[in-house]
Formats: sequence, structure tokens, C-alpha cells
Amino acid sequence: MAYTGPGGNGWGSGGAGLRPHAYDPYQQPELFRGVVMRRMVAFLIDLLVLTVPVILAVIFIALFGVVTLGLGWALFWLVSPASVIWAIVYYGATIGGPNSATIGMRVMDLQVRTWYGAPGYFVLGAVHAVCFWISVSVLSPFVLLIGLFNGRRRLLHDFVLGTVVINTSVRAQLAEPARTW
Repeated sequence: MAYTGPGGNGWGSGGAGLRPHAYDPYQQPELFRGVVMRRMVAFLIDLLVLTVPVILAVIFIALFGVVTLGLGWALFWLVSPASVIWAIVYYGATIGGPNSATIGMRVMDLQVRTWYGAPGYFVLGAVHAVCFWISVSVLSPFVLLIGLFNGRRRLLHDFVLGTVVINTSVRAQLAEPARTW
């Protein structure tokens, strides 16, 4: 019934192989204070960051079409797939970067971490974006209600991916000081 890997360090060995949750909402509530509201603002900032290059590309294609007497307008079909690829690369590169946060999250002092405390990586960021857009398109803004009813303020796609969004400055204050001996 339970998985036990080589050496007995699996799910069935009394938790010996499992990592504990890195962030406890009851011992460290300041890590999660105001996260849902700031995630909404961060999303709007990221939406702006994603939209500006797409609008510039549309303007370029429109002007290119005028210059080429309409032939350049055939490139408009590329806007949709290119904007999806741009969004996936943006989320993957920013969440997978050294800050583990998108530009909007950095502005709002947020950071994406795995449930056991590790920083984000490219694939996690890309899949995080895809799962977020799917959950928002299915549940509309009601997906934010899930974050109000759990201690870690996790949304549906956070549960699926095993991520948690925390306050960056609070995490830095809670970090253990370096030993001097």
C-alpha cells in the first residue's frame, strides 16, 4: 500500500524519507499575511509585462503589413502562439531565476517556494503558469477563494504543484544567522 524505496526510506517508513513542510502557518503566520491580495496585484503587474511586448508585436505587424501592401498581415496568425510561448518562457525564467519570483511578485515582495522550502526552477515556473491559466479559465476568479480557507494561502495550482508563495522580506528575517565559529 505504501511505497518503500531502496533502504526503506519511502512513504511507508514512518515518515523517515519524507521532508516536512518548511513553512508552518501557525508558527510563522507573518510569512502568509496578505499573500492572496498581493498575489492578485502581482498578477496584474505580470499581465502588463506580458501584454506590452505582444501589443508592440501587433503594432509592428500592422505597420509591416502597410509597408508590404498587405502581405505582412499574414503574420498575424503568429501572435497567438507566440504570446503563449512568451508567457510560458516568462514564468519559467522568472520563477526559475535566482529570486524565485516573477517581476510582479518581486514588486509585491513575494516568492515561490516548494512545500519543503526549495527555490523554484524553470519547469516548475512554466507548469505553474499553465496550471494557473487552466484553473482561472475553469473556475474564473473563484480560484482565489481557495486561498482564503487554508493556512498557507495556497491556490488550487499551488496544491497540484506542491508550491507555496511567501513574503520574501519576512523569510529573510527568519533565516538563521550564519555561525561565526
